[in-house]
Formats: sequence, C-alpha cells, structure tokens
Amino acid sequence: MLTRTPRYSCLRIAQVAPLTESVPPKLYGGTERVASYLTEELVRQGHRVTLFASGDSLTSAELVRVVPRSLRLDGSVRDCLPYNCMLIDRVMRRAYEFDILHFHIDLFHYPFARGFASRTVTTLHGRLDLPDLHPFYRTFRDLPVISISDAQREPMPPVNWLATVQHGLPENLLTPRNGPGRYLAFLGRISPEKRVDRAIQIARELGMPLKIAAKVDKADKAYFDAEIRHLLDHPLIDYVGEIGETDKNEFLGSALALLFPIDWPEPFGLVMIEAMACGTPVIAFNRGSVPEIVEHGVTGFIVNSIDEAVRATTRIDSLDRARIRRRFEQRFTAEQMAANYLAAYQRLISTTQIPQTA
Repeated sequence: MLTRTPRYSCLRIAQVAPLTESVPPKLYGGTERVASYLTEELVRQGHRVTLFASGDSLTSAELVRVVPRSLRLDGSVRDCLPYNCMLIDRVMRRAYEFDILHFHIDLFHYPFARGFASRTVTTLHGRLDLPDLHPFYRTFRDLPVISISDAQREPMPPVNWLATVQHGLPENLLTPRNGPGRYLAFLGRISPEKRVDRAIQIARELGMPLKIAAKVDKADKAYFDAEIRHLLDHPLIDYVGEIGETDKNEFLGSALALLFPIDWPEPFGLVMIEAMACGTPVIAFNRGSVPEIVEHGVTGFIVNSIDEAVRATTRIDSLDRARIRRRFEQRFTAEQMAANYLAAYQRLISTTQIPQTA
C-alpha cells in the first residue's frame, strides 16, 4: 500500500544543483536527475521552489540561470571553479528569501552557510570514504547533512546527520515492457569502480548478449583505452555508448536483468531503481548501498563473486517482474522521496540539531 504524503504548509525552498549537467541532464548525471525529480515533485505539492542551475535546465520551478549551459557540454569551459563561485554568490544574494536552502553540490558552500545553518541542508551524493574529506567534515560538523543510504555514512567522522533519504523516481517515468528480454544490461559509467569488465565476463561465461550503455569520463579515458576497449570486440558485446532519459525505458525494460557488478562503496545506485521501475531484476555485487536497495530473491540477487552472478542469472526467471514493479512503487517513488525530504526540512526548521555519531 502506498502511504499518503503528509501535507506541509507552503515552504519557500531553494534547490541548488551542480552546474556540470543540466537539470535534468541531457545524458548521464545522477545528482542532477534526482534534483530535478525532487524539484518537480515539491512544485507539484504546492511549494514555492527556486532552482539554481545551468541555463539549459528545464523546470516548473523558478529557474536561476547561473551559466548559459551545462559546463560539461560547453566546449569553452576549462575550469569549473570560477562558475561554482558564481553559483554560490547567486545563492547567497537571495538566501534571506527562503525557508530552506537545499544544496546538492557537496563542498563549495560550507564556508558561507554557517550564518543560516538552521535553514541549510546538504545532500551528500558521493562517496565519503576518501581521506581528504574527513578533516573537512570535522571542521564543518555542525552543518546539517543528509545521506542517501545508511551505508554511505559508515566512513564519516561524527557530523550532524539529519536523515537518510533514498532516491525516488516519478512513478510513471519508466514502465514495464511485455515479457523479459533476451540480453543483459549494463548502464552507467565505465570506470574502475563500476567494473564493466565483470559484466562482460559474466555475459561471456553465460553465452548471453550484453548491451552496455555507458559514459566514459575524461578521467577514465586512459582506463577505458587500456583495460576495456579490447573487451568490446566480441560478438556478444554491444557497446551503445551514453544514452539519455528517453532511451532508458526500452534499454532496461527489454533486458533480462541489469548487471550492477560494482567494486566500491556505492552511495546509492540510481540505475538499480530505474531497472526496478521497468520490472527488470538486478544482479548486484554486495557493496555499499546494495543490500538497502535490492531485496534478495524478490527484486534481484545480491552476489559476492562472478560465479555467484552467473548462477543467479540462470535463476532470474524465478523472479516476478510485476512484483518487482510493485516494490518500486512501494519504496522508490519521487512522491515518497519528497515526503521524506519535507519531514527533514520540518525537523530542521522546528528543532536545534545536535551533532550525532555516524
């Protein structure tokens, strides 16, 4: 059963998104996509939302166009730092207008936010196990932060955790297809931690086709050229490149299963719930947030090795794709995500937060 979304009085909310991609992104971009889903749902529920983002963003909120277009797609941009400083300046100039300032940009705003910390919250979208982050968060341990999974919190020093809010998608953004597909799918980035090489090995051992829809960042180009490119030259492997939102339903919905063979502490993994929205099972390695997202034997299988992944794939027909879709509707809609954020906003407004341990 879907729970009724609690009704809150109309709030004036600033959503501050990264400038790297548009909101929503044209192609790859998890943080910007989530910021878009949250913004649109808050507007739908009657809140006054202002989105600070790139000028090529599309939203029903008031859009503050900090730069003309997303920085990744602007060939004239060499250094993103000046533009991020411009973003913070635009937000600070209008900070007094909002009941809540919600940041999705990790670090840049912290030195400026202490003066209105009681109205500021930051969702941490990335990995938090990097050693250089620890002295930073110890310095700013009073500012309220939100995690996107409980696992994401584990490496952090004591900070002011306000809530864990899992991601959600608009309920009808992605829908199930008729019947299971005949190929395995990999969707995301090609990088050492995402382990597309594992997905290729699983497909080859099974003798099943694998479609790879993935972005290669500049930072991962050398890795792609040295470790992955030659693996794509196989008749079972179809590398289709980076795809956008409109292509995901067909790509995921027509797959037998999504392979999520990660080798890092994944903070959330948006593609897992995108697959579930299509009724497509997920075969995921047991790292980071995976046990919080995938229900083993219900919405997919959680595995610890390539051999386990191969065996799980042979049992994929035992999972009910209609039930997978229902579990998505029960757990991972944008309406539920917005309700959880609104509850966090209200706690922030009405109470004085005390720093907690991770």
